[in-house]
Amino acid sequence: MIDFAAIIQARIGSTRLPGKVMLEVNNQPLIYHLIKRLQFVKNLDSIIVATTTNKRDDIICDFLKKKKIKFFRGSENNVVDRFLKASKKYDIKNIVHITGDCPLIDPHIVSQVISTYKSNNFDYVSNSNIRTYPDGMDVAVFSKKNLQKLSKLTKNKYDLEHLTLFFRRQKKIFSLCNIMAPTNLHYPMLGLTLDERKDYDLIKIIFKKFYKLKDPFTCLDIINFLKKNSHLLKINRKVKRNSLPLLLK
Repeated sequence: MIDFAAIIQARIGSTRLPGKVMLEVNNQPLIYHLIKRLQFVKNLDSIIVATTTNKRDDIICDFLKKKKIKFFRGSENNVVDRFLKASKKYDIKNIVHITGDCPLIDPHIVSQVISTYKSNNFDYVSNSNIRTYPDGMDVAVFSKKNLQKLSKLTKNKYDLEHLTLFFRRQKKIFSLCNIMAPTNLHYPMLGLTLDERKDYDLIKIIFKKFYKLKDPFTCLDIINFLKKNSHLLKINRKVKRNSLPLLLK
């Protein structure tokens, strides 16, 4: 059994920026950069990409096969089912949920969230239920057992599509912990996620800045770089970020 595995949620069919996980920086797709960064997380036992059975996601799977990276293909819309089946296939006890649009994620932050989960009795530990870190540093940890419980408690399509939503709004059922950013990383309005083309433009600049300079570079490295080059913040300042409502209408 795998104790802690990162499962990366990724697909080609993004409405705002189609094919975003396969956009390249330094001659490699962003999904690969994300995986390489996660390999620095010492308390991770495995990394798996969970994509869909849609034929357009063949390009992701073909790439992962060449790189000998584990992956699973499941439902495009029922992400809960996709993750459950992926965790069963690879015999995973605890899931570290990462989205493919966070290629700049800080391995140290991921490690902290895992450590907090391991040393406490919370059902769900995250750093984004209350946003204090930059958008793009999001990670959540929960058990396969609790994901199975979630799948039995809701059949709502919105819950099943948005993997962690039911956890976050059912505080009477699941015990939650939200990790708050320290002062030097407290930049909740900073967009480091990959939603639109302007985000890609900024992410390329950040990767090229630190390419071969520091591996892995951290969230603090990025913040300090952008502080010194504040004009770069204008690149994706107008990108609107999606936020999921916790209460369904």
